[in-house]
Amino acid sequence: MSLEIDHVTKRYGATLALDDLTFEVPRGEVFGFLGANGAGKTTTMRICLGIVGADAGEIRWAGAPVGDLPRRTWGYLPEERGLYPRMGVLDQLVYYASLYGEAPAAARRQALAWLDRFQIPEYADKRAEELSKGNQQKVQFIAAILHRPDVLLMDEPFTGLDPINLVILREAFTELRDQGRTLIFSTHQMETAEALCESVAIVDRGRLVAGGRLRDLKRASGQRWIRIAVEGERPAPGWLNEIGGINLVRRNAAGAELELLSGAEPAAILNEVIARGGAISHFEVIDPSLEALFIELVGRPADAAAGWEDGSFSSTTGDPARDAA
Repeated sequence: MSLEIDHVTKRYGATLALDDLTFEVPRGEVFGFLGANGAGKTTTMRICLGIVGADAGEIRWAGAPVGDLPRRTWGYLPEERGLYPRMGVLDQLVYYASLYGEAPAAARRQALAWLDRFQIPEYADKRAEELSKGNQQKVQFIAAILHRPDVLLMDEPFTGLDPINLVILREAFTELRDQGRTLIFSTHQMETAEALCESVAIVDRGRLVAGGRLRDLKRASGQRWIRIAVEGERPAPGWLNEIGGINLVRRNAAGAELELLSGAEPAAILNEVIARGGAISHFEVIDPSLEALFIELVGRPADAAAGWEDGSFSSTTGDPARDAA
């Protein structure tokens, strides 16, 4: 069973937001839905939720059209803040869960457990407007999962999170996946997507440019990279950039990552470094990063402005039950 996006097209006036978009999300995985601003990611999620309709094509979960599924199938974390600013955190978590048929007492217990897990139990009785943006994001995540949805859709879920809270949320992703949930998220943070996802779909201007197992996409790209560290050189020595046959992609405290150009061989690069007197402590041929793959396919970084709008409306409340009503 899986989530199938089957030849979906959507227009907003003269703007073609989704152009025959087709890909499949395996059940029980964390799946990255990647694209620059305006690629059509939010529109796709809103069609899944029934907030907007497709002009052509169909979206199915476990073989059933999404319009035939119960509302509690879905959890949704929108990019826009969707909390009631003057309502208490715990009260609105229980309220959101009740919209999906959860008993208030059970929802309250689960909400308190998640607040404790996310290290914000003291905010249970606070108004949402008193919380930082990062803590509001964690509360919205809890609101999206309290009713135990089969599929969790998240639009830029890591926005506003510091490194500690990023780790907490990533751990929650892993736990939900291990429970059999399917998690789909969009993000500009390629390193996070690479760490969490087995499969991805990369879209550009409403069309799929690549999709499938991340490992297979990297190997099919034909790119070859080297990760290298030279003893006593932190970051990696600048003279690496003088070696022919490579692009120095990045240097950091661990060393450097080099892209092999066409015709270059790892052994030749290794010999050149040794000839320059470099005492190598690490040398490894690796697959390209997800970020490099994305730039190769789309032609610009994921966080670059696309200069093209997908036509999505931004007037949703952040409450999928009310928005879909």
